[in-house]
Amino acid sequence: MSELSPLAERAEGGAGRYINRELSWLNFNRRVYEMAASERMPLLERLKFLAIFESNLDEFYMVRVSGLIEQYESGLMEITPDGLTPSEQLTLIAANAGPMRREAGRLLHGTLLPALEQEGVALRKVSELTPRQKSELQRTFHRELFPLCTPLLLHPTPSFPFISNRSLNLVVELKDDSVDLRLARIKVPTVIPRFLPIAGLKNEFVLLEEVLIENLQSFFPGVEVLGASLFRVIRDADVEIRELEAADLIANIEETLRLRRFGDPVLLEVADEMPLRIRKHLLKSLRLDEDDLFVVEGLLGMEALFELAKLDKPSLRYKPHLPHLPESLGHTESLFETIRSGDVLVHHPYDSFRPVETFVEAAVLDPKVIGIKQTLYRVGSESRIVESLLEAAREQKQVAVMVELKARFDESNNLVWARALERAGVHVTYGFPERKTHCKLCMIVRQETKGLRIYAHIGTGNYNPATARMYTDLGLFTDDPEITQDISELFNYLTGFNRQSEYRKLLVAPINLREGILERIEREVRSHRAQGGGRIVFKLNALVDPEVIEALYEASEAGVEIDLLIRGVCCLRPGVPGMSSRIRVRSVLGRFLEHSRIYFFGNGDRPEALIGSADLMRRNLDRRIEVLVPVEQPHLIEHLRDVILAAYLREDLRAWSLGPDGEYAFGEGQTDVQSFFMANPSSKLLIDGSAVLESASSKRT
Repeated sequence: MSELSPLAERAEGGAGRYINRELSWLNFNRRVYEMAASERMPLLERLKFLAIFESNLDEFYMVRVSGLIEQYESGLMEITPDGLTPSEQLTLIAANAGPMRREAGRLLHGTLLPALEQEGVALRKVSELTPRQKSELQRTFHRELFPLCTPLLLHPTPSFPFISNRSLNLVVELKDDSVDLRLARIKVPTVIPRFLPIAGLKNEFVLLEEVLIENLQSFFPGVEVLGASLFRVIRDADVEIRELEAADLIANIEETLRLRRFGDPVLLEVADEMPLRIRKHLLKSLRLDEDDLFVVEGLLGMEALFELAKLDKPSLRYKPHLPHLPESLGHTESLFETIRSGDVLVHHPYDSFRPVETFVEAAVLDPKVIGIKQTLYRVGSESRIVESLLEAAREQKQVAVMVELKARFDESNNLVWARALERAGVHVTYGFPERKTHCKLCMIVRQETKGLRIYAHIGTGNYNPATARMYTDLGLFTDDPEITQDISELFNYLTGFNRQSEYRKLLVAPINLREGILERIEREVRSHRAQGGGRIVFKLNALVDPEVIEALYEASEAGVEIDLLIRGVCCLRPGVPGMSSRIRVRSVLGRFLEHSRIYFFGNGDRPEALIGSADLMRRNLDRRIEVLVPVEQPHLIEHLRDVILAAYLREDLRAWSLGPDGEYAFGEGQTDVQSFFMANPSSKLLIDGSAVLESASSKRT
């Protein structure tokens, strides 16, 4: 990378105070790749991480790179906090992303596929098959593939035809003496598995595209086929939502989904055997440059590896995890009784998501419940929670739901649910056209002996049972009058119109969350100067906001000890003398996606902890509706500090430490925080008694 050293210096050292956001993201995806490369991981789980790596990279180009290209082409010279222009960032991305993708291909074909073959899972070439197996594949081709495939002329044509986003395609060169180059395209069908089973063999497959290549002559009778190779096009998917009224917003979302398929190309991926002149023709036709080209060794579209990762080979994957479900949280009546006796903290996926579903089902099952309000961001294609909301409305209970239609890549699901809710009589709103509603809130109004009582759930993750099994998240159940009144007023803000600027206990973006975090950092500095012992621990997905980063730098140099558990992008540069010498940054990746957000402040002898939906990014603090809720009961604060955060800070089996140079170093230890919590879920530690909690706390040392 010597030819890029001036740029690399500015991105990783010249600007000094910040790490470039895009390079930090690429570094995060490298850690995902390293999970696939780790021999400590079960083999099929390694395949899954490689599929995640590819999916992440696609989305990065669809959203982040497309945005930089748009800035560059519009002539904007917006300089990042680390001092780079859009053009310079694109150059660095191209220099880093392409080699990383080629490395991933070599890992698959040089390591993972041979290891799978030793375990009885094989990917075969058509040429390796017996005549009988080839004959069966021929029947499959004529019966299932040929009717689905449509050859499309690519060249010569009056205009280059549309190639859909992320589709896998064959470019076929045909012999024609009348023109210098004649090309056709066949789209590889997505309604058939990419890995076709071989007749008579268990867990042995051929690639769908190889079957098509073997039968190309069927598509072009009487024409000589000179060759074929694979390519993919990645397109801009970051289509903006205009500021519109709710009725127009729905129509605009539908248009956004359509336009996303037709966004401008931002990346061309081609197989390494593709002839140079065909590569150049595709680049020219798509109006892309050489920097927008990935030459891929081996499998294109590695997201298809999710298919193989689902094989029925228990010895090659993680043992199934059964979340803990205490009796007191499993039923409507006992759940409300438990919440009345004190706030309840749950830690998914170690604790079951069932109590959250039970909480919403209460709107149907509990005759004392008369109303429910809920935010929905990403709920998935199947949802017991939404089904409960629908049934509650049919039972004539008061149901109000804020559905965020702008949740990127989930717009279609959310639109379907929103229409179903409206048909059932639910009061549905869509928030604010100019900002996303990202907070995770549910409140229930219950008629009790002493009058109405409000119960609430505030989470760090979505109301989605599928992601609740795969993401680490926290949820707080409470009937605290001030918190529930704040939530009630916030729902009025989301569904109606007001200019409320103060809340009793909640921190709400963009109203008071940024100021609340900055004030608490400043308070920690004052406390440390007065009595020592200053302490800040944040667990987040991303840390990008320059104002918060500067506040953390000042706290560090004032003597406050700071630990940051940042899964993904981190623009703060830790461990720099005179700037961030007391700041340590770690990234934990594992079986589950680390998604919980925790903000802990030592605050002298009155420690404070908050959980919620917000990461420290400008978009979260300034352009989204986010909520942080204080966890106030002392035993819950102690649990967050002495068990959850302490476990992550001692974790080194799946942890990377960020150095001042912007590079991550992998841990070499034996502890695994996710395994610890699978054995010691929060609901068990907190409900079964303090002795268990003390035992868990002592393990952190």
